Amino acid sequence: MKQGTFKQIAIKKHTSPINKILNIISYLALPLVILTLVSCSKATPIPKSECQTVVSHVKSILKDKAPSKSKMLKQCEAATDEARGCVMAADKPMKILQCDF
Repeated sequence: MKQGTFKQIAIKKHTSPINKILNIISYLALPLVILTLVSCSKATPIPKSECQTVVSHVKSILKDKAPSKSKMLKQCEAATDEARGCVMAADKPMKILQCDF
């Protein structure tokens, strides 16, 4: 009986080539996902002189839900270059909310 158990364990050690390939892919996928997230989170800094463009971009995304232009200009001028870059990189309202604008 113990020999049969040993054979079952020995069989489980030998994985099929498909399982080996899936293991390799899973080990490669995680670093690629992390690298993609890190690289996408770095937006190009935008200077304060481009606030008109930033405000226009926010208006185009938020449409009628956008705050007044004067309020957004004040926020833009008070924000950092990185925050303005984050806003310009955003293409959806939820992404704008993630920026420190």
